[in-house]
Amino acid sequence: MTESSETTQTNAYSAFIPEVWSKKLNTLLEKNCVMLQCVNRNYEGEIQNQGDKVKIITPAAVTISTVSSDSLSYNELSPSSMSLTIDQKKYFAFKINDIAQAQANQSIMEAHLTSAKNAIEEVQDSFLLGMHTEVDENNIVGSEESAIELNKSTIYSKFVELALKLKNSNALSGNKTPWVVINPVIESYLLQSTEFINAHNVADETLREGSIGRIAGMDVLVSTNLTATSGVFYVLAGTNDAITFASQLAKIETLRDKDSFADLVRGLYLYGAKTVQPKALAKMIVADPTAASEETTEETDNAQSGDTTGTTEGDTTGGTEGGGGQ
Repeated sequence: MTESSETTQTNAYSAFIPEVWSKKLNTLLEKNCVMLQCVNRNYEGEIQNQGDKVKIITPAAVTISTVSSDSLSYNELSPSSMSLTIDQKKYFAFKINDIAQAQANQSIMEAHLTSAKNAIEEVQDSFLLGMHTEVDENNIVGSEESAIELNKSTIYSKFVELALKLKNSNALSGNKTPWVVINPVIESYLLQSTEFINAHNVADETLREGSIGRIAGMDVLVSTNLTATSGVFYVLAGTNDAITFASQLAKIETLRDKDSFADLVRGLYLYGAKTVQPKALAKMIVADPTAASEETTEETDNAQSGDTTGTTEGDTTGGTEGGGGQ
């Protein structure tokens, strides 16, 4: 056996290439994921396996007392702790055919990395938007029984009310700028509001990447993953102090498919999140206008169907009676 044949690789990629892909995919996720603009990564640490935990220490409240004598009283402090568990485990796996790879005009792996990034963002954004269930009960605008009906006239006042919830819970101390995540349906109302400030008109202030502008002092981000549930949307707002997030693209590796002329590529992605400050989150429960429109259409169709049935029966009866008279 010659030296060249001994060093022949079992797949089309050298051993270090998956590490390059891993860095590339992590970079894509960092830049484009909507909800990653709205969380902090303070406790990320080193994540290697599903089930890894990061311990988060919350400082105890300090009491302020008035000096009344030369003797000072010292309070015992008891910091609390919670765990951020990496409990979300996702993977992607696909096959790259040798012929497709040879005929591709551009890097086929680059295209698949972008596709993997989009797929990860879908599940990750939906997961983080689901944290609306942990919002402090005093920071909710609307209710399941009486959802807010938004339109271009009411949207500003309702968003002011949402921002006020955060202010009243002391979530906006210092120079923290809150965010709010909406979907394209709500965006269509927002763009018709005269109070909405488009991104190119927000002077020299820094907006989050991907923000379309600002309303009621909140950076506005749009996510198509904010979908309706039982006829309502849960519009989530808050500051980056509220949710801590940790993730790791644990591994990307390649294998040669023994049953075809192709390479197998697979990747493992681990992540988890924890609401560490529920009062730094707020939400608005908004009625889904699409659901209302569908109900109206269904009622109209039923009414029209009933009228047609009644007319037909009347005509048939009348015809029968007329025939009997003859």
